Amino acid sequence: MKAIILAAGYATRLYPLTLNMPKALLPINNKPIINYIVDQINTLDAVDYIYVVTNAKFAQNFFDWQISINSKIPVKVINDGTTQDGDKKGAIGDIQFVIDHEQINDDLIIIAGDNFFTFQLKDYYEFAMACQKDCACAKEFNNKNLLNQFAIALIDGNNKLIDLEEKPQVPKSNLVVYANYIYRKQTLPFIKKYLQDGNIPDAPGFFLQWLYKRQDVYIYKIIGECYDIGTPKAYEDVQKKFTY
Repeated sequence: MKAIILAAGYATRLYPLTLNMPKALLPINNKPIINYIVDQINTLDAVDYIYVVTNAKFAQNFFDWQISINSKIPVKVINDGTTQDGDKKGAIGDIQFVIDHEQINDDLIIIAGDNFFTFQLKDYYEFAMACQKDCACAKEFNNKNLLNQFAIALIDGNNKLIDLEEKPQVPKSNLVVYANYIYRKQTLPFIKKYLQDGNIPDAPGFFLQWLYKRQDVYIYKIIGECYDIGTPKAYEDVQKKFTY
């Protein structure tokens, strides 16, 4: 299995914090967000390589970070060549870019570099292996006023995904799906087809929304917390909660 950490966005909603610093390298309790993700990936014996995809603006930041990261699994930083928000490839485009660049033909775990989470990635991985299906993770979210900012899922009694809508005006549930996916290697060609058919290359939830209509996808319910750090307020709240 290979791991891809998505860190090629420009995080314009977090300006001025991210004018010269990528969001994934912002610290929580004096430790970059991405380090928490790498630590969790290191609990997965099946993963033999971690790829961090970034852009030309922040590539040097990640090359410098790579020197200091403590990881038993090799980490490779990949520059997607984009220079500004207007020409970014989008998260799904970057996934395909890494697949092509590294000629990946393996199971994938894909995690957004701005996701700070406290659940055990190993538990999620074991759930996916038991299912032998593509999987995403989700958590019930109690703030109804913010539900339309997320991908919202409906599942059946066996945790199979039966409906998914990215940022719905009228959410059908309070089950929020986070950008943390496990795809089997036989699913990889679907990513290319999704893009070739002209679908939205940006938020990775759009691909999941397309995929579950074509093959089974299961949802792992998070035991713990997961935060999508998209605004200065969200970052401030997480810092306050997890700074000791």
